[in-house]
Amino acid sequence: MRPSQESGNASDRERAIFEAGIKLGALYHQWVGTPISQESAASVESAIEKAVILQPFVEEITVKLNCTLMQKNVFGYSELSGLMFDVEIVTRVGFSYCRAALAPENGYPLMRILECHEITTLSNY
Repeated sequence: MRPSQESGNASDRERAIFEAGIKLGALYHQWVGTPISQESAASVESAIEKAVILQPFVEEITVKLNCTLMQKNVFGYSELSGLMFDVEIVTRVGFSYCRAALAPENGYPLMRILECHEITTLSNY
């Protein structure tokens, strides 16, 4: 069963933007602090992608982690920080798409909308 598409007065475009923001915020807060190493980075990237793509309205996601920012602690591993993320996500609600990102900007892990567009329906002719 598909979740309800009804959302009060919000347009599909607004909902696609909202969904992108919610997904990036959840991703950030769920994964920051995860134990990580250069050797495990690829599997963590894949795990994040596989988890997020399961959520409603997510069409695509790519996750890259900046391993150069990893600093081993006394136990030999690092902890995932927000500045390590380079993420792009595409959400779709109806015929509206939103592409958003989480990436460092001026020393801060910034989330931003990259583009939004709508695909018009095809005519019957």
